[in-house]
Amino acid sequence: MSASSQTPIDEPLSAGDESSKAVSKKAAKKEAAKLEKLRRRQEAAAESAISSLNVEDDPLSANYGDVPLSDLQSKEVKSIENWTQVGSLTPELKDKYVILRGRIQTIRAVGKKMAFLVVREKGFTVQCVLSEQPELVSRQMVKYVDGLSRESIVDVEGVVSVPNVAIKGASQQVEIQVRKVYCISKAMPTLPINIEDAARSEAEIEKALQAGEQLVRVNQDTRLNYRVLDMRTPANQGIFRIQCQVSTMFRQFLLDEDFVEIHTPKLIGGSSEGGASVFRLDYKGQPACLAQSPQLHKQMAICGDFGRVFEIGPVFRAEDSYTHRHLCEFTGLDVEMEIKTHYSEVMDIVDRLFVAMFDSLNERCKKALEAVDKQYPFEPLKYLRKTLRLTFEEGIQMLKDAGVEIDPLGDLNTEAERKLGQLVLEKYGTEFYILHRYPLAVRPFYTMPCYDNPTYSNSFDVFIRGEEIISGAQRVHVPEFLAERAQACGIDVKTIETYIDSFRYGAPPHGGFGVGLERVVMLFCGLNNIRKTSLFPRDPQRIAP
Repeated sequence: MSASSQTPIDEPLSAGDESSKAVSKKAAKKEAAKLEKLRRRQEAAAESAISSLNVEDDPLSANYGDVPLSDLQSKEVKSIENWTQVGSLTPELKDKYVILRGRIQTIRAVGKKMAFLVVREKGFTVQCVLSEQPELVSRQMVKYVDGLSRESIVDVEGVVSVPNVAIKGASQQVEIQVRKVYCISKAMPTLPINIEDAARSEAEIEKALQAGEQLVRVNQDTRLNYRVLDMRTPANQGIFRIQCQVSTMFRQFLLDEDFVEIHTPKLIGGSSEGGASVFRLDYKGQPACLAQSPQLHKQMAICGDFGRVFEIGPVFRAEDSYTHRHLCEFTGLDVEMEIKTHYSEVMDIVDRLFVAMFDSLNERCKKALEAVDKQYPFEPLKYLRKTLRLTFEEGIQMLKDAGVEIDPLGDLNTEAERKLGQLVLEKYGTEFYILHRYPLAVRPFYTMPCYDNPTYSNSFDVFIRGEEIISGAQRVHVPEFLAERAQACGIDVKTIETYIDSFRYGAPPHGGFGVGLERVVMLFCGLNNIRKTSLFPRDPQRIAP
């Protein structure tokens, strides 16, 4: 198993994947044509409504309208100190005049003299009220706002007020009494998917069905086809802010531990992991491929006397893995370091790094986690202050005691991983643990065998909620032995000569590990599909958008 392992597994797709796969291209084209026809009809209606506003007769016409392009071309430098973010609107700002920018999430007219619009920015929402008032808000202004399309971007100016009752339709518990509103960018009248539909939880849909009401369910494939719209939901805003914190914490922790961040090539002359799961290409007349991991080059950096290195970068796997946890391109979090006496030094880093990361996520991402939990309910991850470590043999014995027969020298399949995760949780009260001393036969060629039993290796995997997120090991640093291991694993030594040669100049004992960023976020948040944690997923069937 390799760093950031994505070994193909025989695993069924989730229900969401099956339903999305069933959507035919023909049906998609038919739906697109229908939407285009409706869009044109609504655009014509909107233009007709706007033309009947008699804006020229309105003495307050300067307080609203579409901002012309010329005013958006950075004419002059202006202070932005007076602008307020929607997420910063609190009752303490009562009676303050504020300026904000956001998207129109909903519009609701109450007769001809009043309208409510909910404005959203970065997942936060606020209710804005337009009410006809002499010298402040005209009826034409109310009508103008009512004619705007959802998801249009507007600038709103007004006074903060605090209502006597809780506001259910917005995250901020204040209202904006609108004085001015300008449209910066219009969204098309009919959107391929509605944000409200995309933000709906399965529980809401099921509850509505039981009440005899049918709500729109946006399937995974449709979400990914219109990813720009889908990522506007509160849950997705939360997911990718959590992902940002994971990579930030990963980087900061390792920098504090005297690691050096490096950037290795993604175009290489041969396979970095062995096997056939590589994207091959022509490199100026020479055969080349996209790197399956930074494995070889991060080891070469250790030979270059950096001591401790890490990288955050893209990883490519040309696998036909149609599962909930595999991608053809993902973000790898990779580490390599010198070791003094034992590969447990690498596991020590894993232990402290991830406990610190989980603590940071729970402390700094509370609102983001709440947003994810609202649409995709999950239980907070259970983990120990000192991470549990079990040997592979101990794990196999736990499975055998539970009546699960496993090849003692084989790898764990998905079902066995989940079962072991369940047993570990019941016995030790943790969903995060390390399993080490794997059989050598299931590890990459550069893995160091155990000194006391060459059937096993100085390697480890790390699990969250019964699924593997990390593969790591002590590496073979003796060039002759490394070449021997590569040949035994079916790798053409000529394609990795520069890698093996780097150890001929003197190489310290070292080890490392690889993590899949998307998989960490998926499992920490208890999500059922890695495509939810990849901004623009690349799998065997998807290369757009």
